[in-house]
Amino acid sequence: MRVLLRTLAPLLGLALAAVGVLLVIEVVAAWVRPGSTTGIVVPWQAWQATLRDTTWSDGPVLVVSVCVGVIGLLLLLVALLARRHDVPLTSPTPAMTVSTSPRVLARLVGRTVRASDDVAAATVSASARRVVVRAEGWPEDEGSLKETVRARTDALLDDLPLARRPSVAVTTRSRKEPR
Repeated sequence: MRVLLRTLAPLLGLALAAVGVLLVIEVVAAWVRPGSTTGIVVPWQAWQATLRDTTWSDGPVLVVSVCVGVIGLLLLLVALLARRHDVPLTSPTPAMTVSTSPRVLARLVGRTVRASDDVAAATVSASARRVVVRAEGWPEDEGSLKETVRARTDALLDDLPLARRPSVAVTTRSRKEPR
């Protein structure tokens, strides 16, 4: 969602800037040519005649207003869902709020898991509620890699001052090639 917002904001800004430049061009043209009946880019006279004959209860007006309302609600929903999802930590004093980002938590878990000799590669995604670890390695037996990764992840999460401990999901895959 944040990526959508970060691309949508500049596009909307550029559209508003283009409309502003167009308005400035039309106003300057009207000042320079006071007797003209047409604009340089926008056909103002034709638009005015069309709008004069249009009422609030006409079909196109209702369709446009519903579309604008729906688009506005969608933009509001995107903005509300794109908030930052921090991982709260226990605060040293009641007057202080401490948090970290999910990216930092994922990096900590990933670095800890990759430090194991059995693990060749690991990817971690984290949120305040869940940590998902996908690891590849060379286990001595089938269940040992999963147990090692889970034990290291649990030990790290126990050491961190998390306000709420996230659940842990571990999936592993054995590598067939030699170390």
